[in-house]
Amino acid sequence: MNNDAYDAELRQLQIAMIGAQKAAIKEGRKVLVIFEGRDAAGKDGSIARIVAPLSRRETRVVALPKPSDRERSQWFLQRYVAHLPAAGEFALFNRSWYNRAGVEKVMGFSEPEEQEEFLRDVPAFERMLVDSGMKVVKFWLDISREEQAKRLEARRKDPLKAFKISPLDDVAQARWDDYTAARDEMLRRTHSEEAPWICVRADHKKPARLNILRWLLPAVASAKVCKGVEKPDSSVVFRFEMDALGDGRLAR
Repeated sequence: MNNDAYDAELRQLQIAMIGAQKAAIKEGRKVLVIFEGRDAAGKDGSIARIVAPLSRRETRVVALPKPSDRERSQWFLQRYVAHLPAAGEFALFNRSWYNRAGVEKVMGFSEPEEQEEFLRDVPAFERMLVDSGMKVVKFWLDISREEQAKRLEARRKDPLKAFKISPLDDVAQARWDDYTAARDEMLRRTHSEEAPWICVRADHKKPARLNILRWLLPAVASAKVCKGVEKPDSSVVFRFEMDALGDGRLAR
């Protein structure tokens, strides 16, 4: 994508996001946006473009560290509840309770019984959030194995990305198939009408970021605010459906 075209559309979308937040504050809306995806899929960059123009007072980015011993003894979803948005707020989760269906499952950080309980219960939990008046948008950022390898290598070589490096990076490639299986089960069992998964093909960062914003704006704002916003490109972003697990839209 041409840099000038990207910058121009990004500016337009960010201005629309300001309008969306002003309306949310005025009307007391609660907006929760969840970002999940493979390591190096572009969650940080996508979130950064969304929140850059927004009010710091009414916007929170939540990226929780590993749980303490006390938190591990709690109901699994308990520590996330405190970070849910109140009226007029946007909360963006950079990873979320879905850790239990992803990294915890693959790395054995929780028991199979706990993982099964989570997959069984989380759709009902999210339905409760929606029924309470909260808007819940869930993005799964998907990249190919080859693109992930390139990004992880670039991350290791760039001193400005030191805080992005994780010990889990070392197993992201080695356990690719395990993560794929965990992703597939998570999408199948936690996609719902109330809180659907929105899948993003994120091998190319700029189109991915623009299409996330194109999808997010109509989901949280009025048609007036979204006037002039292009429709999302269905080759980049789409609502999850079972066929996507086998037709090439999601990386294997």
